[in-house]
Order: sequence, then structure tokens, then C-alpha cells
Amino acid sequence: MVEMSVAGVALDAISRSPIVLLRDPSSRRQVPIWIDQSQAYNIMAGLQDIPPLRPLSHDLMATLLVVGGLKLDRVIVHSIEDNTFHAVLRLRIDSDDAELNNNEMEFIELDARPSDAIALAVRTGCSIWMLEEVVAEASIAVDAEADAEDQIAFNRFIDDLSPAALVRHLDKRGRSDQDPSDTNLPPSGE
Repeated sequence: MVEMSVAGVALDAISRSPIVLLRDPSSRRQVPIWIDQSQAYNIMAGLQDIPPLRPLSHDLMATLLVVGGLKLDRVIVHSIEDNTFHAVLRLRIDSDDAELNNNEMEFIELDARPSDAIALAVRTGCSIWMLEEVVAEASIAVDAEADAEDQIAFNRFIDDLSPAALVRHLDKRGRSDQDPSDTNLPPSGE
């Protein structure tokens, strides 16, 4: 899983629909999630950390969690089906009882729309996680210059690599991956 951060809320240039942008730790990939206007407002209100005159729905949800003895442990965006992201809220029972469930934390997972989960996460300060497969499928590169530099460095490495050096490296790696107690290993260099 990849811990993501909210990079911001933007507008799609074509559809004029709001998008919440989640960024990976390297800041090289962002995952855009299309949302509606009210969801964008709720996320932005949470990001700005300005208390509203009256509680918004997600402020109320955060308060209900506290009153109910629950803590939002993390948000997990776990799949995309038919261009729709799916998320869960991982809630922890916030108890002073150290003996709870044989010294294990007790968690509850609730299905949630990613936009609601993100709006709640920014209010509670919990982390937002995304499965690597989802990031790989839905992300867009945001640092083309750094990607180009990496590609140039990789090409330089490949150009400077001789076949003999590659064979030595693979041979050395193969020996370190094998079980040292295996006596049926072929001699090195075969």
C-alpha cells in the first residue's frame, strides 16, 4: 500500500467537474478522483481547517466517532471497478482497556465513497492509503522532468554495462539467493 496525501482539489479542464488529487510520497504520481461540487466543498473546508459556523456533515461524522468511542485509523482506497473508486474507513475502537481482544486492537471497516472518506480523513488527521495496483492503474505522472532524468540515467547505466559485468552481477545475485545448505549447487561459472 502507498500512503497518499491530498495535493488539492482542481477542475477538469474539459468537463469542469471537480477532481481531488491524491499524491504519492515521491510527488511523482497523482491519482485524480472525479467528485461533485458538494464533495469538493467538503474536502476543501476540511483542508482549510476553518471551523464553519454550523457543523458540516463530515464535521458531525468526526464528532460522532469521538462520542461513539471510535477513532478513524486510516482510509484505504482499495479498488477501481467500472471507473469507480472504492474505499473503506478503518475504524479503531478507542478504549482505555489494554486487555481488549487479547491485546489486539479491534478494528471495524466500513464501505465508503472515497470523497467522503477523504473529507473525513482531512478533518481527523488520519492517513489515506491506496493499494499499489490502484495507484499504478489510475495515476498520472506529474514530474516529467524527473522522469526524463531517471530515463537518461538508466539509459546511461545500460550503455555503460558490459555483458560480462551483467553476467557477474546475476551470478553473484543468484548465489546469494540460494540456500547455503543446498549441496547440489553447480559450481560457479557453469
